Amino acid sequence: MRNRLQTVRVVLSILGSLFLFLGAFLLIPLVVAVIFRETDRGIVLVFVVPSSLAFSLGILFRAVFPRQAPNNIQATLACSLGWLVFSAVGGLPFTLALSETYLNSFFEAMSGFTTTGITMFTGLDDMPRSVVFWRSLTQWIGGLGILTLFLAVIRPGVSAHRLFGAESHKMTVGRPAPGVAHTIRILWIIYAGFTAFIFLALVASKVSWFDSICHSFTALSTGGFSPYDASIEHFRIIGHPHFILIEYILITGMLMGGTSFLVHYRVLKGNWRALFDNIEMKFWWGFIVSFVGLVFAERFLKTASLGGFSSGGVHLLREVEQGVRNVGFQVVSIITTTGFATKDIAGGYFGPVAKQLFLVMMVIGGCVGSTGGGIKVLRVGVLFKLILREVFRLRTPPKTVARIVVDGESVESNEVYRTSALFFTWIVLLVVGGLVTALLSRQGAYESFSGMFSALGNIGPCYIPVDEMGRLHSLIKVTYIFGMLAGRLEILPVLLIFSRRAWR
Repeated sequence: MRNRLQTVRVVLSILGSLFLFLGAFLLIPLVVAVIFRETDRGIVLVFVVPSSLAFSLGILFRAVFPRQAPNNIQATLACSLGWLVFSAVGGLPFTLALSETYLNSFFEAMSGFTTTGITMFTGLDDMPRSVVFWRSLTQWIGGLGILTLFLAVIRPGVSAHRLFGAESHKMTVGRPAPGVAHTIRILWIIYAGFTAFIFLALVASKVSWFDSICHSFTALSTGGFSPYDASIEHFRIIGHPHFILIEYILITGMLMGGTSFLVHYRVLKGNWRALFDNIEMKFWWGFIVSFVGLVFAERFLKTASLGGFSSGGVHLLREVEQGVRNVGFQVVSIITTTGFATKDIAGGYFGPVAKQLFLVMMVIGGCVGSTGGGIKVLRVGVLFKLILREVFRLRTPPKTVARIVVDGESVESNEVYRTSALFFTWIVLLVVGGLVTALLSRQGAYESFSGMFSALGNIGPCYIPVDEMGRLHSLIKVTYIFGMLAGRLEILPVLLIFSRRAWR
């Protein structure tokens, strides 16, 4: 009993600090409200009320439960609950401003902080800009992780390594510098610098400062929220003179977010070979090129069979560029788990091969140490090596020692077991989510499974129309909320909340 109370005290102490952190962030959209003169619409209270609630809970928890260093289990519990409380309070502005149900608002906030991008809302073009900004900010905050930002700004203390380890991806990929506090600061400096780069590139392309900052937030975080219902297709629809350049800028931004930040650090230090010198990066570029090639080939054959290509050389090249760009944008958007769209993945532009491959991409996701979701490319590489090892063992004597070697180093058995368990749990949750959706909605089998693929992979787009998302059964929404959190924290830490022994 004493140990359980101690665990509760430590967890609530950490949550108290996180509440104070959240309270400060909730005040930032007020700057946007002033700029767009939204103060006469009650927007001030929309953010002040939840901010005050967060500050009050933070002060209360910190006063009652003094700061204590957590052990590994306590840090993991605080991490999982931290994402829940951030979403619980961070969703209030949507309820207050848009008169949405609290469940839809909680869903939207969880989708934001986990950088998933599934949305309950339509009519984004006409929403208060401060509320739209808050949606984008939630994804930027969650990009590298709520706790890592918290540690970088406020609490780089003795417990940093446990809190960082509880939230970061568990596959070992090294650190850019010795010491967790130094590593976290470097990661956030790179993250902020890349955000600024995307912002400036968009501004230089004649995109408004508001659209530029929102899209820079959600491109690098691989979140995919856009201020417009049409997503990135909005710029083509309105006839923006540089919509093609905008798409290429965002492709670059999404690739930055989906690539390991350790690789970024090495490249910034002058080592360009880091982009190709390990198994994960080789698989990463191989997947992207292969998926673009396969999807474009299907699109090319379909268009050619209908006689859709021009006969002139210049026109043909233009059409091929447009096709490659449309396909490339969507492949990069899906595999990095961003979710921006220039074409509806459920529409007629993409064929059945593409739609199946999109589901595969949702499972794979980005690199370890990136802002992307999914199983992660490195783990796919490890599972591939595991298959090769088992085939090798079938044709060698039973006593032969066969290890899994990645980049010249043996992968520990515990890591192989954990990767296998994680993959199996993914499959179980995908099946459960698909069955729940099919049982409680009118969606077909394909659409039902795609919803959980999207939630668990933190990707956003799926084959369920956006205007039907808000009308889904409450239990489906709860299932997706669990899927988004489990996918962001790699499932096992979330399951720890339900373990009675973890609270002892």
